[in-house]
Amino acid sequence: MGSYLLLAWTWARASAQYRTSFAVSIVSSFAINALDAVAIGIVFLHVTTLGGFSLREVMFLYGTGGVAFAVADTLFGNIERLSQHIKAGTFDTMLIRPVSPFVQMAADGFGAHRIGRLAQAVIVLSLALPVVPWSRAWMVPLMILTGVVIFTAVFTLGAALQFLLVDAPEIANAFTYGGVTLTQYPLSVYGDQLVRAVTFIVPLAFVNWQPALYVLDRPDPLGLPAWFRFAAPLAALLLAGCAALAWRAGIRRYRSTGS
Repeated sequence: MGSYLLLAWTWARASAQYRTSFAVSIVSSFAINALDAVAIGIVFLHVTTLGGFSLREVMFLYGTGGVAFAVADTLFGNIERLSQHIKAGTFDTMLIRPVSPFVQMAADGFGAHRIGRLAQAVIVLSLALPVVPWSRAWMVPLMILTGVVIFTAVFTLGAALQFLLVDAPEIANAFTYGGVTLTQYPLSVYGDQLVRAVTFIVPLAFVNWQPALYVLDRPDPLGLPAWFRFAAPLAALLLAGCAALAWRAGIRRYRSTGS
């Protein structure tokens, strides 16, 4: 943790030296991500509910998923750039340093400008919180924490895949950036097969959908058992374990650049 914080601070301090560029990147990140929320608002100009959920309830899903992803992306999103280091040979230097390669990759090029995305998601979530009953509000921070773990695990699995397929970042992006887009809407608007896939294969449904069914006191459209709404921590731990094993397997089988 100490090594990560030191490396992240070094990169953040370096990028902050260019103050105008740094400020513009934060504002642009905020504005670009705000367009997703605007798009949802435009949809609700023509409908009263979306998948059976009101505007504020959809914004609650948007906010929880967005905050979880923004935190994971800020802290660990840089690991998806592994293939660039493998191609350039710079990953080799990380292996001989007395710091975990995972920590080095996560902190490499740390972009504090990503706080723009985080700030936008926090604002949306704050505006949507009145829809949450006080008796069930305890689930919200747990949702965000487990969402961070799930997205971080997906980032790690995508990076581990790059040990085998150096040109695989776009495959991983389908589950990271594509995943956060999917969680911005009620899963009831998607087909049953997709919902089952993101529940039992890549457990993105546990980022916010299943816990939100409890928070908002809604029935599961698939008729899954009620205990699934509390299974997000278990899903996060299982996925994190798989990601850790995949990362270690990739490290053991890595044969340096050009091999």
